Amino acid sequence: MKIALMDSGIGLLAAAAAVRRLRPDADLVLSSDPDGMPWGPRTPEDLTERALAVAEAAAEHHPDALIVACNTASVHSLPALRAALEPGIPVIGTVPAIKPAAAGGGPVAIWATPATTGSPYQRGLIADFAHGVDVTEVPCPGLADAVQYADEQAIDETIAAAAALTPPEVRAVVLGCTHYELVAERIRAAVQQPGVPPLVLHGSAGAVAAQALRRTGALAGTDVGAAAPGLTVLLSGREEQLPPAALAYAEGRLLAAVSPAL
Repeated sequence: MKIALMDSGIGLLAAAAAVRRLRPDADLVLSSDPDGMPWGPRTPEDLTERALAVAEAAAEHHPDALIVACNTASVHSLPALRAALEPGIPVIGTVPAIKPAAAGGGPVAIWATPATTGSPYQRGLIADFAHGVDVTEVPCPGLADAVQYADEQAIDETIAAAAALTPPEVRAVVLGCTHYELVAERIRAAVQQPGVPPLVLHGSAGAVAAQALRRTGALAGTDVGAAAPGLTVLLSGREEQLPPAALAYAEGRLLAAVSPAL
């Protein structure tokens, strides 16, 4: 079994690690676009063109499913990706986990990129799934880039700036960009208030990984006779190794540790 994941950068590591935990025998194809990132400032048409190129590079490796591990690409490009690849390759998009976060009753904060914060898409999800819940939208300028390059000082500074915009009574934070899941515990430490119940973080990696495996009929079990799992890394279509910044995160180290291709 082979699962492909795509993103502009290393935000796909969280979902890839979730797939690896659920199915340690799965081969993974990680297709990103360092030559074209960031995708957020691009027009929807330009972004879709880049996303299609990244998806088609992954499709050449004949995966059983493709995870679009990027909120921005899922918003703007999912219909085009599905039109290009389905039904041969199921395409699974990523949606911010607003529904499960709101189910706890709030107050809830949604950390997202400036382009997503306040967007009709995010406002629609809030209206659909968080009606009556106190929701604060928190823009996080620079955080995704800081995570992408494992810039420790910039990560600390951008998390601190977003935490300052997060009301102290918030009990749940939605991580509305896949990059943020790589620094989830640092976000928790910055937002958690003393003397109150533990903050709940809601990412999408686990849910999207499970959905991809359901679509392939491979959620349960492991092929005990399979060879050691492989990892193929595509950087703007070029087959290379994981970028060094990926190894700054536990998810990247997990993939590297069990993948003989590295």
